Amino acid sequence: MLFRQLEYLVALSRERHFARAAQACHVSQPALSEAIRKLEDELDVPLVLRGRRYEGLTPEGERIVVWAQRLLADRDALKSEVGALRTGLSGRIRIGAVPTASGAVALLTAPFCLAHPLVTVEVAADLRSEDVLRQLRNFEIDAGVTYLHKGLADHFQAVPLYEERYVLLTGTADALPQRTSATWEEASRLPLCLLTGTMQGRQVLDEVFAEVGVRPSPRVETDSVASLFAHVRTGRWASIVPHTWLHVFGVPHGMRAVPMAEPARSVPVGLVTVVREPESVTARALREVAGRTDVAAALDRLPGDSVPQ
Repeated sequence: MLFRQLEYLVALSRERHFARAAQACHVSQPALSEAIRKLEDELDVPLVLRGRRYEGLTPEGERIVVWAQRLLADRDALKSEVGALRTGLSGRIRIGAVPTASGAVALLTAPFCLAHPLVTVEVAADLRSEDVLRQLRNFEIDAGVTYLHKGLADHFQAVPLYEERYVLLTGTADALPQRTSATWEEASRLPLCLLTGTMQGRQVLDEVFAEVGVRPSPRVETDSVASLFAHVRTGRWASIVPHTWLHVFGVPHGMRAVPMAEPARSVPVGLVTVVREPESVTARALREVAGRTDVAAALDRLPGDSVPQ
């Protein structure tokens, strides 16, 4: 059994298409198919449901993929460990983040890259919270920045980073230009642009709206926080955005940002990694950086006098 065969099987499981899996692995489709056939012969079980096109993995294939992901992750961790012993930490670390937290990821990657100049960082910043945990379990990413909750499974460990708060973002010509805060009931009456309902960042907002007995009817929904800012800039919409993004954009010209009140609500966000032994040296190094970086304080240092603190 070769690691290459396991890589092909994992790629096929992820891409769900022979041609795309082959492209992802930089080989021809016949080469990938033949390698997986040889793996089936060696294991003496069918791994792939074959027809005119890819139809999925067999139950045995689904179980083998789990083992393959674990073996490949252990191989990569071993290489990183040996490299760190020889020349210092090197290689690549993959970080997944929910969109609302992606603006804060740079507060970790900057000191991490400074401490480990031979490591490159890959950030996937448009994941749903459940996707972050799934990709961590499947060893598709090394660390995630996402919402923390009491139901976080025992095989994850988390470093709290900050409490996500919310601000109402409007144009300066809006009906509430002079207010120093806004209530959720007031916000529900505005022409809102919000995140899509499948995203946990939006679900948090919906829970608060329901708590005060109102239900917003956003005319525009998007999966991008940057898109929320772009829509508010047109002067037609208002939005409720995480305060972390004011650290990225400030309060753009022609807009105002005021804290949401009655109730004031915050949600914990943290760095999440998988509990494993031996642990990935890159994931451990990132967690150490997170532990000594005051992300919350950095996010409170927002530009502009009109930005809420």
